[in-house]
Amino acid sequence: MQSLVLLIWLALCAAQDARQRRIANVLTFGAGALALIHLLATGTTWFGADAQQGWWAAAIALMLTVPGYFMGRMGAGDVKLMTAMGLATNGLFILCAFIGAGIASLLWLLIAPRVWLHMSQWLRERLRYLEPGASKKLPFAPFVLLGVLASIHWIH
Repeated sequence: MQSLVLLIWLALCAAQDARQRRIANVLTFGAGALALIHLLATGTTWFGADAQQGWWAAAIALMLTVPGYFMGRMGAGDVKLMTAMGLATNGLFILCAFIGAGIASLLWLLIAPRVWLHMSQWLRERLRYLEPGASKKLPFAPFVLLGVLASIHWIH
């Protein structure tokens, strides 16, 4: 159940990031606030890990994303998304999700020039910020979603 809720939230974030190259604060701060309330009220993360693991996961998420933000490779929404996810999960999950997102984005950079030409006009318009060569800063949330899907498969 927790995985399903997380996937729905990430799908909403990924869709908005791919379409608008931004993630609304309602999605990131809202999920972060809910995860924090759950953490403080129960002493566990949404995924059932000890509270200390949730704090460490949030710290790991910040250590992995803040440098990318300062280098202009990630947006503030990406930092908030990963931190909220850290508060809801655990360190291993965050690491796997981040590594999975990196691998997914690398694969996209490799195959996108070939695939993009064969995609429908409707789909290309919806995913316009994922167009190959359009920008140095790709939306990160769609790749986080793929990384989380892989993490759920690997960890569970």
